[in-house]
Parts: sequence; C-alpha cells; structure tokens
Amino acid sequence: MRIGPFLDLQDYEIGATNVTFQQHKIGREERARVLGRHNGFRGCTIWFTGLSGAGKTTVAFAVEKILTQLGIPAYALDGDNVRHGLCKNLGFSKEERRENIRRVAEVAKLFADMGIVVLASFISPYKCDRDDARSIHNQDNLAFFEVYVNTPLRICELRDPKNLYKKARSGELKGFTGIDSVYEAPEKPDLILESGVESEAESVRKVLDFLLQKNVLPVKAYQQISGPPIRELYVDEESKDKLLERMNSLPRVHLTKIDLEWLQVLAEGWASPLPGFMRERQYLQCLHHGLLLDLKKNPEDTEEDSLWSLNEPLNQSIPIVLPINDDTKIKLMDGHSISPEIALVYNNDVVAVVMDGEIFEHRKEERIARQFGIIDPRHPAIKRILESGDWLLGGDVQVLKRIQYNDGLDCYRMSPLELRNIFAKANCDAVFAFQLRNPIHNGHALLMQNTREQLLTKYKNPMLLLHPLGGWTKEDDVPLDVRMRQYDAVLAEGILDPEWTVLAIFPSPMLYAGPTEVQWHARARLAAGVSTYIVGRDPAGIQHPETGNYLYDPTHGSKVLSMAPGLLDLNIVPFRIAAYDKTKGKMAFFDPSRSDDFKFISGTKMRSYARNGIEPPEGFMAPKAWKILSSYYQEMAMKQTENNQ
Repeated sequence: MRIGPFLDLQDYEIGATNVTFQQHKIGREERARVLGRHNGFRGCTIWFTGLSGAGKTTVAFAVEKILTQLGIPAYALDGDNVRHGLCKNLGFSKEERRENIRRVAEVAKLFADMGIVVLASFISPYKCDRDDARSIHNQDNLAFFEVYVNTPLRICELRDPKNLYKKARSGELKGFTGIDSVYEAPEKPDLILESGVESEAESVRKVLDFLLQKNVLPVKAYQQISGPPIRELYVDEESKDKLLERMNSLPRVHLTKIDLEWLQVLAEGWASPLPGFMRERQYLQCLHHGLLLDLKKNPEDTEEDSLWSLNEPLNQSIPIVLPINDDTKIKLMDGHSISPEIALVYNNDVVAVVMDGEIFEHRKEERIARQFGIIDPRHPAIKRILESGDWLLGGDVQVLKRIQYNDGLDCYRMSPLELRNIFAKANCDAVFAFQLRNPIHNGHALLMQNTREQLLTKYKNPMLLLHPLGGWTKEDDVPLDVRMRQYDAVLAEGILDPEWTVLAIFPSPMLYAGPTEVQWHARARLAAGVSTYIVGRDPAGIQHPETGNYLYDPTHGSKVLSMAPGLLDLNIVPFRIAAYDKTKGKMAFFDPSRSDDFKFISGTKMRSYARNGIEPPEGFMAPKAWKILSSYYQEMAMKQTENNQ
C-alpha cells in the first residue's frame, strides 16, 4: 500500500535531527579477515546504469556468481527486487526515482562498508541521482564505480523481456525511460559495456578485468578463471636482428630432440614464469620442495624481477634442465667465467640463445632418487638421465622463432595463449582437461562426458581440452601420429562432441614419474586456463622393471593432486573405473554390486585384439578409431615377424 503522495520527497534530506553517528569498535580490515577467502578489504559498489533491457542485471548477476565462486563476498541489488521491499512504496516520478536511488545507495554503502562487493543494477536515468550515489560512498571513503551498459534503444526494444517497451509505445505505460522519459547517459563512466555487440561473457570479462585493475579482485582469484600470466620467451623483433648478427661468434650447445621439446615448453609459456632452463637455485627448490619459491639468480640476491616475482610458492614438481657434457662445458667457459651468450642449436639450426647463464653439477643419482623414488637404469627415463651430461646449463632463454616439427601435426600444437583465445571466442566459462598418452576408448569418453555434465550445473559452456602428451614417450607406446588420427576419429564419430572439445598437443616429454610427474601435468594446464583436471588411474605410471607390477600405487596420483601445494584451486576429478557392461552393450561405470555383468578389457587384451584382427565388443571403441588402432598393431606385428626371420 502506498504511504501517500511523494511530492516532497526532497524534504527527507532534513527529516532527522538530534542524531549522532556511532563509531564501530572494529574496522574494515578486521571484518575483512573473517569475510571471504582472500585477505584485505574489498568493499565497493559497482553501479550498472543503462536503459531497461540493456543487460545490466544479466551482467551483474553473472559477475556476482563468479565472485562468489572465487571467494569474494558479493551481492547484486536489482531495481525490480528492491521495489518488492525497501522501495515498494515508490513510483516512477522524478522525485520518487531520486528517493529510490538514494535509498539503494545508502544500503549499498552499508554493504560495501561491511566488505562486500555490491553490484547495483538500476536504470538511474538522471545524472544528478548517480552523482549523489557516488557522493554517499565518497563521504565514507568507499569506492564507487559507474558502469554504463551502453545498449542502443533499438536493441533494448528488440529484447523487451517484460514487454515494457511495447506497453510504452502503445501509451499503456507512461513515463518510461527512453520512450517518453529522458535517460541522461554518463559523460565519464568508469567503464563502458557495449552489450549490443559484446556477448555476455565478453561483458563479464571486461568487468572482471576492471576489478582486477582496481585491486578489488586479487590476482590469485583472477588466475582461477583466466589462468596465470603467460611468460613466452620469444625474442622481440627489434632485438632479433642484432642477436642474429652476433650468432656466428657465439659458443654452441647442440640440443637433443628431448631438449628441444623442453625448450618448446618454456618458449610457449607452459612453465611460466620460468625465464629459461633452471638455474641451480630453482633446481634445488624444485628437487627438494617441489615448488618454485622465487626467480632469483643467486642465493645471495635480495631482489628479483618485480614483473615476474612470485607472490606465493608455485607448484613445480619436476626440473626443467639442460644437461651438457665435459667437452661442451669447456667450450662455454672463458677462463673462469661462462660466455654471456650461448647459442642453442638443433639440426644445425640456431633456435635460441641462453643469456647470463650458469653451469652447475648434474648430480644424477640424487635427482633420480628424488624424482622417481627408484634408481634403476631399466626405467627408460632414468636410463636417459644417466646417459646425459654431468653438468647442467641454466639461464634466461630467448627463442628465435616458433618451434615446429613439420610432421603434419604442427596445427595441433597450440600455445597457452592460443588456447585461451579459442576458449574465449567460444564463450567458454570453464575449461576441463584430460591428459593422455594412450588411445581413447568409450570408457574414457564416458568420464569426460560425465565431467561436463557435472560442470553444467555451475557453468553455461564448459569445454574440454583433450590434450595428449606430444613429447618423447617410450618405444612401446602408440606413436603420436597414430594417436592423433585415432582421437580425430573419436571426434568424427561423435563419441566426443567437437562443439565443446578442443584437441591439441601438449609438447612436454614423458618421464613416467607417477604422482610427482602428474603434478607437472596439472600445473602446466593452468596456463591454458584449465580449472578442472581429470586424473587417470596410475597417471604417468609404468611397470616396475623388476616385478612387472605397478611402480606407483595407481590411486596415489589423484590423492597427491588433491592436496598438492600450489594447486589447491584446481578442481580435481578422480578417475572412475569403467568397464564393458554386457547387459547394456556399452562402456559404463563399474558397479560392484553386479560385477558379473561387467567385462574388463585391459590394455594388454586390447592390444592382443588389435594385433590379431579381433573385433572388440560393440560399444567399446568408436569403429573408425578401432580400425586405426588395429591397423597400427597389425603393421607392427608384421614388421616384428619380418625382423625375426
């Protein structure tokens, strides 16, 4: 019920007398310590203004949801909602609109003072009212940001979700903003959203970027949705020509194929913020702590590059190093000093330069023991390390050009920044990744489909990064080119939907270091914007060289990831066992209560089927994908027979 006419609402300004403001006994910083997951006071008001139907509430509610998920206390005040309670006795005359905005601004100020990020979405057509709302906050030293949702009237009319424009045009609704009541557009808003041409995701991203710039959104929280900052190591064009002029006079280090793969990992930013192959300081941090603690060059350094300084330890479970032998070390030394610039060469082509390098001892047994938990040269990666040089070359790296292999697969080798752009253009709001080095059967696909279904309860468009490892693998693993053709077939047959799947190659070599290595696999994917990571059974595992059993407990990978330092914000999806359900004729999650209904097809059995031309049960694998795999194993069997004759 209306409380009477509001012809003199402006008199409210002088309505209260004999009142004294009471000071709180705690301050904003004290409240902030118990509010949200991040330290520091963040209370402020984001004031969305624009025509009805411009998209103010849509963006505000979306930002509210994201901030809440990130642990930032936020509350959206909507124009219609407050008129159901706080302002239910107000109409739409100019005076009543002014009182409406005043009340909302006072409430927003209280919320902001408490430490909440207030997202107020109100048409607020008059500049003087918005200025008053800002003044209410400024008087208490609270941040107020005006966001103009600049959507043209014609688009708002096309949207018209409540048929208000239709009623206003017909004369049924009087005093409607934009039709027969003026809207005074902001002259100098803090942020402009072009909702008529931007997608909702793009507008939301602009608001989040703005909040990051204004220190409302902490860097750590922002990285949960965008991934950490990417540090690519390519030389800039201005410096490249001068560097090339000096190239012939520089000492050289010849890289192996695996060295080149690690260089690609560094160059594209998968190991950000590492500036190159690890120096001894970072190597020791990694080896003994499983973390990067800083990027200082020497133990006695007191400062580091402020642009890439680490605010907190970063997970780094495996060392990224460049081994060299005695002869190479001698060539790099000029007396007691190392050459300030060193060319890195692959197949007689200079691919990068190490700047301000250092050489330190490669204590192989110590590295192997800590990294693998076993010292046995029958382990293929351990054998490779034992055969490598006795010294390690560390230092900042400048890469001359993009690393490519001209094997027909370079189109799949997308960098973190390229992948982020793909997901952004698709309006993806959550990325989940599946790391693999084996062919995909329908049980794998089931897990990926199930993960997306879970994410759809929180997000609008979660997308899968199907990310096979593309670096060195042991000899009996399926080669990369065969695997990529098999993955393409899985997508072509619709087992995984190409609309929400991005197939790309992860350039890292394989180590077979179990739970230690799986942390690296997960940490690197953060660079591509991944927020959810599916962990396989026995991830990065291998058979024990002596017994043939699991070298690592197959469940430890997911357990370690769930509590790994520096990865606590990554959502871990443990592998669920899938088997062939004979009653349904397809792969399904194993149900122990009816175990007799399931048939387990191990990797050994699958390879036996493929070599001998035996078709697996229908529903185990996409037919075209199976044909590719079967052809490969039959070809390998024929070659082995020929070699034995």
